[in-house]
Amino acid sequence: MASYKQLTQQLEKLHKEMEVAREREVADAITDIREKIAEYGITAEELGFSSKRPAVRKQPLPAKYRNPKTGETWSGRGRAPGWLTGKNRDRFLIEA
Repeated sequence: MASYKQLTQQLEKLHKEMEVAREREVADAITDIREKIAEYGITAEELGFSSKRPAVRKQPLPAKYRNPKTGETWSGRGRAPGWLTGKNRDRFLIEA
């Protein structure tokens, strides 16, 4: 029966062999992938590796106020439009 020290040495030897085998296989895989990319003209975007984040589109807020003269609307967020500034906003509320 092998001693603890012998088993530890065997394990260390196996770890080193695993590392060498992994590095060799990764290098082979990278070479194969690069060849396929060149052969088929695949882009990073097609692989999902775009440096740009996809734009998140927010749904516009429903209109809360309406200008009766022009039909222009405002959601109540952000800077108030000129037609509503300084006036009683209740008059322009859109009833749901």
